[in-house]
Amino acid sequence: MLIASLRYARGNSSRFVICHHHEAWRASSTSPFFSVKRLLHTQIPIAADNVPLRKQLKDEAKQRKHVAGANDVGTSQSGIDATTLATWELTVGIEIHAQLNTERKLFSGASIFASQQPNAHVALFDFALPGTQPNFQKCTVIPAIRAALALGCRIQNQSQFDRKHYFYADQPSGYQITQYYQPFATGGRIVLRDHDGIAPEDGKSMEVGIQQVQLEQDTAKTVLQPPSEAMLDFNRVSHPLIEIITMPQIHHPQTAAACVKKVQALLQAVNAVTTGMELGGLRADVNVSVRRKKQSWSTLGQRTEIKNLSSIKAVEDAIIAERNRQILVLDSGGIIEGETRGWTLGASDTVKLRGKEGEVDYRYMPDPDLGPLLISNELVAKIAETLPQSPDQMIEELVGKFGLTIKDAKTLVELDDGRRLDYFDLVCIEFTALRGRVEGSNKNDGIDEKQRSVNIANWVLHEMGGLLSASEATFSAGRVPAEDLAYIILMLDMERITGRTAKQLLAKVFHGDARGVETIIKEENLQLVHLSEEDYVTMARKILDDNPVMVAQIKEKGQLGKFGFFMGQMMRKGEGKVVAQRAESTLKRLLGLTES
Repeated sequence: MLIASLRYARGNSSRFVICHHHEAWRASSTSPFFSVKRLLHTQIPIAADNVPLRKQLKDEAKQRKHVAGANDVGTSQSGIDATTLATWELTVGIEIHAQLNTERKLFSGASIFASQQPNAHVALFDFALPGTQPNFQKCTVIPAIRAALALGCRIQNQSQFDRKHYFYADQPSGYQITQYYQPFATGGRIVLRDHDGIAPEDGKSMEVGIQQVQLEQDTAKTVLQPPSEAMLDFNRVSHPLIEIITMPQIHHPQTAAACVKKVQALLQAVNAVTTGMELGGLRADVNVSVRRKKQSWSTLGQRTEIKNLSSIKAVEDAIIAERNRQILVLDSGGIIEGETRGWTLGASDTVKLRGKEGEVDYRYMPDPDLGPLLISNELVAKIAETLPQSPDQMIEELVGKFGLTIKDAKTLVELDDGRRLDYFDLVCIEFTALRGRVEGSNKNDGIDEKQRSVNIANWVLHEMGGLLSASEATFSAGRVPAEDLAYIILMLDMERITGRTAKQLLAKVFHGDARGVETIIKEENLQLVHLSEEDYVTMARKILDDNPVMVAQIKEKGQLGKFGFFMGQMMRKGEGKVVAQRAESTLKRLLGLTES
């Protein structure tokens, strides 16, 4: 490999370290003449006590909040009260950059392995060595088309690559190859609903238009080393990106965050992207402007752009901070300048990075080394046929066919990149198969299929979720095999075990008990021994007789909240032999809370 790493330092002096195999030449501008010095350089030098920048920023934000204390109720971080905010209108447009799920880079044959050693997958073109030319990789078009179709865009039969000129160390060629004038996809829309988390002011649903989707190459990854150094990893150079540009139709920070989250879910659903924001596979830039509500509707305020937001919360918080800043500037008689601004985790203000570049500054021009990108209608139709369900379609099916609440359906779809939903499907399949094999499981127990699905979802989401949270573990379908969970739920449905025993069984399997659920039940004598109706009545009467005051409160004052106490007593005294439904019906009958 020709280039192993590049290091540069920011500050009053510039310093670059370029490594060639195991040798490096250092040039320093701190003297009138550049001195040359040979260095042994086998890996990126990171101090053992180095604190990651992200953690450092979080710790600093916590410290600022601790010193400043809580904000006054009804006042924003920058002192904007609700009355003032009501006189201004916010407008937001979003540019989302997503890494495509491909095996090759966009313009070189280098492979893409994000978890490998820095600078291990770099072609000569990626480092812009003289004489190298882009070699377009056709495979990168497929996930790009999937993404555009998921967003409802029109695929153009012919598009063109352009050069966007700027100098920065993470872009060694001095320009980025993108699609400014003729993108491969245009139009489209994102439908946002209230359960997506949009602002209440936006009602039950709204649409955000998409101006265009364009292919472009990613830059090198910059790893900051405080106070003044940065390492560059060129593995990411020319990683295929799509840039999704929305129309400026968003007017609330909460809705902007919901929009980015929805786009991320759509791209992941069609397997178009590698990872989401949490792992750096998706980044967002937001364009923010404000204007007084009485101002002409034909003119938007001067916009600023906030770059490289790496989380859903960062999108919302950065927009709030910039909105408040612009309002304060305009209210004090100042003007908003077009500029690029930055925002860090936990900050209450955005900071100016540079003046806003325009089309002239970037000197866009067609790339002379690349011909037009031609996409046939047949290819688009073939890809469209293979697209999986969208998240909205999945949610509609889970609610309509399986009877889940919208909240649970949405959680299933979004958790663990869809793996929790796949697990739910497996448990449902295993449950149906077990009902056909286990003797006595097909009796009419009064539970309809939708209710069974709801029960299974409850175990997959809440009971499994509780164990995962308590153990601080990530979800894995192999931790509790789908057949084991299905068997536990079936035994509970058949009243062969109690709810308490079912939870104990799940915990045993979750924590590594490999004996099998059926074996555990037999060896530990966990099978439910049914009490007679007389046993339930005797136990219930004893508990009620021991608590006459609470009985009177329920019967005479209607304090039904006390009923839970009696249910708890029944379950405890039953020592794993009491079925909750029978205990509840017996208590209600004795308390006169039912007709019979």
